[in-house]
Amino acid sequence: MSTEAIPRDALSHDRLRVRVAGGVAEVALNRPDKLNAMDEAMFDALSAAGRALMGTVGLRAVILHGLGRGFCAGIDTGLLMALAGRIGALRDEIVTPLPGEAANRFQHPCTVWADLPVPVIAALHGPVFGAGLQLALGADIRLAAPDAQLSIMEAKWGLVPDMGITRLMPGILRADQALELMLTARVLGAAEAASLGLVTRIAEDPMDAARSLARVIAARNPAAVSGMKSMVRSAWPGDEAHLALEARLQAGIIGTPEQIEAVTATMQNRAPRFG
Repeated sequence: MSTEAIPRDALSHDRLRVRVAGGVAEVALNRPDKLNAMDEAMFDALSAAGRALMGTVGLRAVILHGLGRGFCAGIDTGLLMALAGRIGALRDEIVTPLPGEAANRFQHPCTVWADLPVPVIAALHGPVFGAGLQLALGADIRLAAPDAQLSIMEAKWGLVPDMGITRLMPGILRADQALELMLTARVLGAAEAASLGLVTRIAEDPMDAARSLARVIAARNPAAVSGMKSMVRSAWPGDEAHLALEARLQAGIIGTPEQIEAVTATMQNRAPRFG
């Protein structure tokens, strides 16, 4: 199947490269000079690509990966600075779901992959931090290179993780494990991430392994594959009920003096001074 099955405007964005062949879509984050850090353009490109693939006839599987030295280093720090100038409007945007969705503009780029009717495989290498980890959680299967490093990093910026983690992480980690990683923002190597179940397995070449797995999936009865994904997503914990909660919490935190101090201290490589 060619990429003509997908609307051109979902493919033309410079933040992503999307290729579809043999029923398998490969969606590549394309900011290698920034370790694929997410900016607003990346959010919108991921949402658009997910929506486009939702209606792609003949699609059997999707692979998410990052070009360059890592999967995704999280939110672009330049975006954090830019958002500081429009906190009021940003808070409104955070607590407002997209039309027809439970997710807001910042959650949907991660949750849309869980909503696709076909399995999504994330091929992870290098940094998988913050927003990048939540994007990876949107996939159904995560294959990690031995050099992959994973972190729920939002605490460094004085924020809560709010890109769909309440829907995507339950059923993957126990509550105490998830909370410890959120509170500490510590970085996990691939081996520890695999031992916790945060990644499905380690692969020397995760992209090659993802392609091999996608070929196996593409050869199965598509109705059964779609049914199995639906069954697993429905039966394991994690749904849309708490997306509004993480949005409300974030809206109340972002732009406060304590959150600004967390950002400043992180940027200046010093301990934060809270009141």
